Amino acid sequence: MAMAHDEKPIQWNFDKDAVGKSAEGWKIVSPSPVEGKSAWTVAADPSAPTPPNVLSLAMPEGADGGYNLAIVEKVAVKDVDLRVKLKAKGGKVDQGGGLVWRYKDEKNYYVCRINPLEGNYRVYKVVDGKRTQLQTADVNIESGKWYNLRAEMSGNQITCYLDTKKLLEASDDTFKDAGLVGVWTKADAATSFDDMVASSKDSH
Repeated sequence: MAMAHDEKPIQWNFDKDAVGKSAEGWKIVSPSPVEGKSAWTVAADPSAPTPPNVLSLAMPEGADGGYNLAIVEKVAVKDVDLRVKLKAKGGKVDQGGGLVWRYKDEKNYYVCRINPLEGNYRVYKVVDGKRTQLQTADVNIESGKWYNLRAEMSGNQITCYLDTKKLLEASDDTFKDAGLVGVWTKADAATSFDDMVASSKDSH
């Protein structure tokens, strides 16, 4: 379902989803559920920006299986204003996470992410599973705190914000068509997400 320019923003706050289950309308791309159980689940979190629930990823300690993706199934958008609230909860190999847009498949998309272990905020393109950095900024962020991430893309122009502050700007022509949106972490990062909002900036 392509998202029209005049459509109202779509929001996901997970509060009507069943705790311990997958979020309705989302597909878990990776890691795939094992024995019917997924590392991605709706969880109760009293600290949530809009309680009671969040979308939570809990990976095994030391896991380094690559990129972890949860994608909205039926919302395709090209020029997008995408926002989410994120809390890093732990991880020894990696921490934090971020937003995905113009997603074609699990090996092709754009992503911006924060990482408290590295103290940076970066935007990448992932092409055939290979990640290429487009821009980076040093940031002072901590595990256990909620942060607001925002990614805008119009045409080939990408702008990313952290808590309303514009920190990243890049131009890239790799993915020109509408794609899906979602959230992302890496390796063993344990992360919670809340209040994801997608707005179309498409001109048609």
